[in-house]
Amino acid sequence: MEDIQEQLALLRRRIARIDRKWTRDAPAQTRATDLRPARYFVEELIRGEVVQTACGEHFETEKLFERHRRHGSMDISNLYELPADLLDSLSAGEIASSPPTRWAFLDTETTGLAGGTGTYAFLIGVGNIEPAGFRLRQFFMRDYGEEASLLRRLSEHLAQFDVLITYNGKTYDQPLLETRFRMARARPPFARLAHLDLLFGARRLWKLRLESCRLIELENRILGVERQGDLPGEMIPYYYFEYLRTQQAFRLVPVFHHNAIDILSLACLTAIVPFAFRAPEETDFRHGADLVGLARWLLHAARHEEGLRLLRRAVDLGLPDDLLFRTLWDIGILEKRLGRPDASVALFTDLGASRNPYRARALRELAMHYEHRERNYALALEMTRRALSLEDSSGLRQRAQRLQNRLARSGSQPLPRRR
Repeated sequence: MEDIQEQLALLRRRIARIDRKWTRDAPAQTRATDLRPARYFVEELIRGEVVQTACGEHFETEKLFERHRRHGSMDISNLYELPADLLDSLSAGEIASSPPTRWAFLDTETTGLAGGTGTYAFLIGVGNIEPAGFRLRQFFMRDYGEEASLLRRLSEHLAQFDVLITYNGKTYDQPLLETRFRMARARPPFARLAHLDLLFGARRLWKLRLESCRLIELENRILGVERQGDLPGEMIPYYYFEYLRTQQAFRLVPVFHHNAIDILSLACLTAIVPFAFRAPEETDFRHGADLVGLARWLLHAARHEEGLRLLRRAVDLGLPDDLLFRTLWDIGILEKRLGRPDASVALFTDLGASRNPYRARALRELAMHYEHRERNYALALEMTRRALSLEDSSGLRQRAQRLQNRLARSGSQPLPRRR
């Protein structure tokens, strides 16, 4: 019995030593709350700094895209060499002259796309051109309470620039930020800045060829940039809400990257779009549809001869059928307005001889020409009858009757009807 007791005692001591060993080596039990990252883990994950202002604090990060780098087909070094008067034509003279180092490229990431007082701009990126390359500063609010501090620093940062360049910013970004400034009882900094919204110029150039003129689409189709692992814009608000809920800042990395690439692409497109409007006839566009878009802008500005030359270049480059017929019609009307009837008649004759949406209108123009300019009532009646066979209208019927009466009075015979 004593042997058994000794053996049990020895076993208990051995078990106790094992228990002490494992207790000593095992990691301390961690409460569930300790598993979460630090509240403002973003400043550890993303290189930057927490900035203190009179309104509180927020997070900022800065990145330099060096001048020797490329963004798609664009050399970043080209941005510094842009002329000071580049934005004059596209801005309709509002930005007559300003060096590119005084331009601020702005884009926001927000908690929603609807706008209104409940939508916050939680990340605001501002890029600028400098001799070293393209510098980007991003202002981020780690919580809603940091908005006033962020807006204060944004206002201070924009004070060094004269021009604000955005993409759809006149419709969305600037009104949203003005609302946020007023909600924070602060004065918006935009009144002194000339604002160029590149979206309007881009649409004029490319809407006839591209299905979409979204910035990311132009980035791919015009600059040749292929984003890898990018976050869709519509998902960004959800990533921010998830960050607020969990404080897991790794979800924010693709949001910062998305904003940075948007702003860099905006700057590179600014080196392309305004040049086309500054010197339209020197453009090296390879697509006729792009030239048509630019020509229409010239015609809207009453620069008819320049617009006409671009339309003819567009036809030579090649156009899809629907745009080709519309362009030929526009050229014919322009030639007529510029007092060159022979050129307009040649175009209307071509349009009147083939099946297309402008055939009836072209025949009507020919009828007017032969009636009023050449007094050839028989040929005018023939053109009118052809137009009537395609498009019955009271105006054409009245014209046909008038021409028949004139021929009857003059004793002339109309051209035989074609069967």
